[in-house]
Amino acid sequence: MRMPEMKPRLSVPRILEMNLGFLGLQFSFGLQQGNMAPIYSYLGASEASLPLLQLAGPMTGLLVQPLIGALSDRTDSRWGRRTPYFLVGALMCAIGLFCMPLSSSILMAVSLLWILDAGNNITMEPYRAYVSDRLDPSQHQIGFLTQSAFTGLAQMLAFLTPSLLVWAGMNQDWVDAHNIPYTARIAFMVGAVLSLTTIVYSVRRVPELPLSLAERARIAAAPKGLGAALREIGTAIVQMPMAMRKLALMSLFQWYAMMAYWAYVIYAIGRSVYGTADATSSGFHSAVLTNGVMAAWYNGIACVAAFAMVPLARRIGAAKLHAVCLVLAGAGMMALPHVLTAAMLFVPAIGIGIGWASMMGNPYVILAGAIPPERTGVYMGIFNMMIVVPMLIFSATMPLIYGPWLGSDPRNVLTVCGVLMVCAAAAVVWVRERPAVEARA
Repeated sequence: MRMPEMKPRLSVPRILEMNLGFLGLQFSFGLQQGNMAPIYSYLGASEASLPLLQLAGPMTGLLVQPLIGALSDRTDSRWGRRTPYFLVGALMCAIGLFCMPLSSSILMAVSLLWILDAGNNITMEPYRAYVSDRLDPSQHQIGFLTQSAFTGLAQMLAFLTPSLLVWAGMNQDWVDAHNIPYTARIAFMVGAVLSLTTIVYSVRRVPELPLSLAERARIAAAPKGLGAALREIGTAIVQMPMAMRKLALMSLFQWYAMMAYWAYVIYAIGRSVYGTADATSSGFHSAVLTNGVMAAWYNGIACVAAFAMVPLARRIGAAKLHAVCLVLAGAGMMALPHVLTAAMLFVPAIGIGIGWASMMGNPYVILAGAIPPERTGVYMGIFNMMIVVPMLIFSATMPLIYGPWLGSDPRNVLTVCGVLMVCAAAAVVWVRERPAVEARA
């Protein structure tokens, strides 16, 4: 049995500092979730085409994250193993965010989304591996659940920013020549600054640990180049730990549900609360802002819930805790289409927030205890494939079933999302957690 190398324990403030860049990264994701579908609608896209127009996220995740994971596992540079990827990804993300609200056509918006999502994914995968690299296994739970908390906080701020601007006096119906509200323009530009500055701050304040002589020797001896990275991905998939294989079914259900929820929740609120399906109407603008406030609420719940989950995960196990949280999220999604007033939307959103906090933390706690440390990067990237493949399946299937099976009604989509979350809960109970030392023996 090979014991994992002991690493210096970090204080909670230092763990917060090392994950601050995750706040900027997730602010970017929050802006996409709350605004990309409306931006496409403002530019003339139909509801049924939205999944195809948002292929950039899952496609770049599928292609970029495993590759970056394999490459970063084999990187030995003066700046560190993961840091070069943080910085390149953050710069691309900032460029995509700054330019997105200036889009004048669907083609321009789609092109910028590919740049933005490529940058997000180049940064995301090394950030997950960075926690496993930097922290002792006994601190993995607080490390990953801190990322979950920052996800909730960042997305709360991202969703809330347009409403804050309206509350400060901006007109929600003030739009440019392409129907994109100026509130969205300011929010995206704030995100561009935040994503770059927080990541730079994190890597400067909590730099990576120096590689040991054995790690340097292993990296020096490993084959280099794109072909070697691709072969490493294939080998890692074949040798994937059983616990990780079992997480795949859970991921299929929960991420199909989340992608569908993000794509159609605004349209469901528009119909049920504001009685409109017209993307250029004032009622639709109100639906976008209402969803932003509701999403800020459930992300705030997620931020608080993530910290509360640290002792619970230790007591009952991350898998059982995740199953309970997914059931709560599913119940919230099934209830939302039946809510007729804006104020009552916040009740089912509580369950969604608890589920979202768990999704961004507990599966990674399970994963970190099941994978060999020298392959952390590539396995984190492969695990992301289990996130984006369901999103690709959603993009391919939803345009086919939206009309014939779901009656072109986004409220029916949300009901399906709730059912899939419950299925994900059933699937994760099947996963048997193992201690980190046992898993890496």
